[in-house]
Amino acid sequence: MAGHSKWKQIKRKKAVADSRRASVWTKCIREITVAARAGGGDPNGNPRLRTAVDAARAVNMPNDNIERAIKKGTGELEGAVYEEVTYEGYGPGGAAIFVEGTTDNANRTVAEIRHAFTRNGGNLGASNSVAWMFDRKGQIYLDAGKSPEDATLEAALEAGAEDFAKEGDQYLVTASPADFHGVQDRLRASGYTVESAEIALVPKNTVRVEGDDATKLLKLVEMLEELDDVSKVFANFDIDAATLAETEA
Repeated sequence: MAGHSKWKQIKRKKAVADSRRASVWTKCIREITVAARAGGGDPNGNPRLRTAVDAARAVNMPNDNIERAIKKGTGELEGAVYEEVTYEGYGPGGAAIFVEGTTDNANRTVAEIRHAFTRNGGNLGASNSVAWMFDRKGQIYLDAGKSPEDATLEAALEAGAEDFAKEGDQYLVTASPADFHGVQDRLRASGYTVESAEIALVPKNTVRVEGDDATKLLKLVEMLEELDDVSKVFANFDIDAATLAETEA
């Protein structure tokens, strides 16, 4: 498995382990609140909110918490006002890093993110300094142990997917953002269980990073992901699978 794919597998396992942490619920609540404020409180008519609610349920967030977050977003309940923020920069080895977040204090957030970059040998860049290196895609993960690869590939393509790949113990189905929910609905209707799904920034090309640079880069990404104000971190690095396995251990 390629290094970048291995990294995504490690992130997925970490997300499952972290689902019990309050910080994971905090990130989900913020995204639900922002999505509801931007597009209304009905998940059926607000694709972003539907994605946020699905993500919250995937980490076992109670429905009461989800409903409160939606009501805070629509103004039915009082709560902090969050704004969306993005940051772009480079890590050790020249890897491009794109950070998405929500915050009620942008000055605090940028200071924390700048500190993470500086401490680990990276640097923040200007707007669109790395965004052009990524494509926004819908990514849908299925359990590879529950269905044959050929049959799943056929079902995914019939559902409208753009691409299909096997990554470790999962199938990755890629769709355009516009078709993202439709592909999920059609796969579910065909009997497939969606383990997780998100709108992600997928690198057009990857940069090989090795040695000390690889170690520092992984520490940078982990430090960014642990910040409460950070929702997602995307990067275009490719690190040797053995190095990633050592990090996982």
